[in-house]
Amino acid sequence: MIYVTYPSAQEAEDVSRALLAARLVACANIMAGHRALFHWQGEISDAQEVVVIYKTRSDLFAAAEAAILERHSYDCPCVVCVPIHAAPELFLRWVIQETVAR
Repeated sequence: MIYVTYPSAQEAEDVSRALLAARLVACANIMAGHRALFHWQGEISDAQEVVVIYKTRSDLFAAAEAAILERHSYDCPCVVCVPIHAAPELFLRWVIQETVAR
């Protein structure tokens, strides 16, 4: 899985649709309304963000990451690969079937 934060729901949707069209991810869960407190340029910042969790294969992370970074508006976006340690076999097969090997 890939965890990414975006500044708006529209940007999250636009990037997610591009990743889905390229078959880099099988699914994008878009979760709006998250508040982030973080250090940025010497200050503590407070922002509303949209979190997206992408379901994909580990061998597609580099390509998905490049596609996200190409489209993301943040100077320093959060793009984190989170390994799946266990999941139902049916779900894992679906992710493999819906993505394209690079």
